[in-house]
Amino acid sequence: MDSHTVLFGVIGDPIRHSRSPIMLNRAFRESGINGAYAAFHVTPDTLEKAIAGVRALGFRGLNVTIPHKVEVMAYLDEISDGAKAAGAVNTIVNDNGRLIGYNTDGIGYVRSLKEEAEPNLSGQTIVVLGAGGAARGIVWALAQENPAAILIANRTEAKAVELAASFSPDDRIAAIPWSGLREACSSADVVINTTSVGMSPNIGDLPLDPSWLKPGSVASDLIYNPLKTAFLQQAEQLGCRVHGGLGMFIYQGAYAFEYWTGQPAPVDAMRSVVLESFGK
Repeated sequence: MDSHTVLFGVIGDPIRHSRSPIMLNRAFRESGINGAYAAFHVTPDTLEKAIAGVRALGFRGLNVTIPHKVEVMAYLDEISDGAKAAGAVNTIVNDNGRLIGYNTDGIGYVRSLKEEAEPNLSGQTIVVLGAGGAARGIVWALAQENPAAILIANRTEAKAVELAASFSPDDRIAAIPWSGLREACSSADVVINTTSVGMSPNIGDLPLDPSWLKPGSVASDLIYNPLKTAFLQQAEQLGCRVHGGLGMFIYQGAYAFEYWTGQPAPVDAMRSVVLESFGK
């Protein structure tokens, strides 16, 4: 680092599990960019001050993770159309003091899901577990793939209802009660956990009973630490195809890198260094 180094970071609560600094710093080195990227533990009560700090210190860009993806929108100057539609921001670009919010979660997730598990989502029935900021971006991106239905379940049912209602009826998105989750999973083609249940260090926790899924369907988890969650391990043993969160994590970071720098992201190097960090 020197006085010309451009600053980037990620904010969240918790944040110590994040591999983003490892991945993005490698991307900057690989691309010959004098940039530095760090993780910052920001609690909900200090979010507004953190964003003010980004402005004051001249950070070029920021990633936003759980639980700030919705609330951070109030402190930005502009929201991209995709992030507006998703109702959540996970990437901020500082354009000469003007903070612009984007959502790369959804497009990163769908690209990964199609490459690694299910190339054609058209006509599929998809169950989404969770209704937070990550779910919003993913539901929006999934809706662009013309599925037969997207069913959202959340322990606090009102949040699922609110999320489903924020989309057009043409998108065929509906909320289902938590009590109806087992039945919905039994006929779903894809079941996606967007919650943090099962994330390190609580790696034994399950977001739902994997035996509810039909064999041959796709069990997908946004969590990438561990690389294969207990939910995915058990679903695989029961005959499901499984899709972990690493690909989404790589691609959402790659899209963010491209928004910040205007250069193509070195995706292979980014994936390699993250796998190395897991000892793979």
